[in-house]
Amino acid sequence: MTSNPMLNSRVAENVIMDSKPMTVQGAINKTMILLGIVVLSGYYTWTLCAQGFADKAMLLAMVSAIAGLVLAIIASFNPKSSRITAPAYAICEGLLVGSVSYAYSTLYDGIILHAVGITLLTMFVMLFAYKTKLIQATDTFRRVVFISTVAIAIFYLVGFIGSLLGHPMTIFNGSMIGIGVSLLICVIAALNFVLDFDFIERGSNNNLPDYFEWYGGFALLVTVIWLYFEILRLLAQLNRRN
Repeated sequence: MTSNPMLNSRVAENVIMDSKPMTVQGAINKTMILLGIVVLSGYYTWTLCAQGFADKAMLLAMVSAIAGLVLAIIASFNPKSSRITAPAYAICEGLLVGSVSYAYSTLYDGIILHAVGITLLTMFVMLFAYKTKLIQATDTFRRVVFISTVAIAIFYLVGFIGSLLGHPMTIFNGSMIGIGVSLLICVIAALNFVLDFDFIERGSNNNLPDYFEWYGGFALLVTVIWLYFEILRLLAQLNRRN
């Protein structure tokens, strides 16, 4: 059905209809709920940082990042659990987003509003491109986006392992290469929106159970947060060059 890593096609195979079918509007509603949870939990860690408890907020963010990864894996392979795992994931990611956003805001004035605005604008532009068929989720498109996304995941993993071994990745230092890599990752992240939209539409057309509304919302949230972080990093690099 889709090659988005968060939307494994096998989870939709041999599904037994034990509830009412999902709808596009239902998936939109669930997505809005999840985004609201992210904002609320993000506000909590942002406030902790602003009150001088940045160390506590960052520790909470680190624990939440690990918990969020576990929840994402569970939801990806067990979409029926997404009624619970998706909101829990939103809480964890919100705590992480709040702490990271505050850290960036202390370095670059106005960067958070710009990053949020660009992220939302990108999502709506991709939705427009999808609805008007300027971009179509063909099999070739899915394969290309999937391979690119997996390659970026490996890139992240190598960087993480390197940092643990005392060799942090220094490519994102404001150089033209670093900016180019960030821009490329942002493009791939944005293209994942098309796979998310396609999954939700196909799921509605194929009358998948309504818990796939949470699953679709979860996938969209993963893409939104990924793109937001990458745009933050891109804007930070551009600010370093000024």
